[in-house]
Amino acid sequence: MTTDTKHDTKRTVKRLLEVAGRTYADEAGIRLADKPAPLYQLLVLSVLLSTRIKAQIAVAAARELQAAGFGTPQRMLAATWQQRVDALGRGHYVRYDESTATALGEGAQLLREEYRGDLRRMRERADGDPATLRRLLKQVPKLGPVGAEIFCREAQLVWPELRPYLDRKAAKGAERLGLPTEAEKLATLVEGEDLARLTAALIRVTLDKGLPGRILDQ
Repeated sequence: MTTDTKHDTKRTVKRLLEVAGRTYADEAGIRLADKPAPLYQLLVLSVLLSTRIKAQIAVAAARELQAAGFGTPQRMLAATWQQRVDALGRGHYVRYDESTATALGEGAQLLREEYRGDLRRMRERADGDPATLRRLLKQVPKLGPVGAEIFCREAQLVWPELRPYLDRKAAKGAERLGLPTEAEKLATLVEGEDLARLTAALIRVTLDKGLPGRILDQ
């Protein structure tokens, strides 16, 4: 890679982070940390994003669930099914509100029984292996492969053993911008904690056809 190419690549990454470098957790008002409540909130957000629905609606629904006080497995279980449905409805998550309300209750129950409500115990069980973590995550109702990828992409902010985490969808965004599509190479372009922001931005590149032009035309 020539000096000019390196400069152009770093400029592209800088512009990308400026325009689209906000994690979905941040959009949902989750102050992500290696603590039970924010990790659970990220899990709920990942469940919501797993469905074929606009990301903005999933984010809005996550914010409504938190505003209703359902930000821990215990509080999600304490809520009635109808209260969960109503919170999802306020976020306009209406096509899947009833089935998702059921799944959130079942997921909270699973976390309480298997991990005493603390996803850090799931992390311990995975023992630093992302593939094992994804397998454990997929045991959560309504959290399939897509949701597991979302959780890992965002959790790399606070779980360093996941870095660099770049799934196929984010790699596709990197390709559109002429950036490296290998996780290790892409990771050299930002500080470790910025990888979650970078991968979230790359996902947006795959979803917004006009975004690559806004990044590359600068």
